Amino acid sequence: MAKKKGKIRIITLECTEARKAGKPVSRYTTKKNTQTHPERLEKKKYNPFLRQHTLHKEIK
Repeated sequence: MAKKKGKIRIITLECTEARKAGKPVSRYTTKKNTQTHPERLEKKKYNPFLRQHTLHKEIK
């Protein structure tokens, strides 16, 4: 029997500024309720390669 997909999804957040600077991108994983927040998630997270907090956006 197939399992139904839940409302909570595991998503990946990727740094938007690291590629412009020629550094490796940092990625974080988190959970999101897709029923209450269907839009893409954006958060400020720490990028250890740039040594600063940068904007991380949800990727597929």
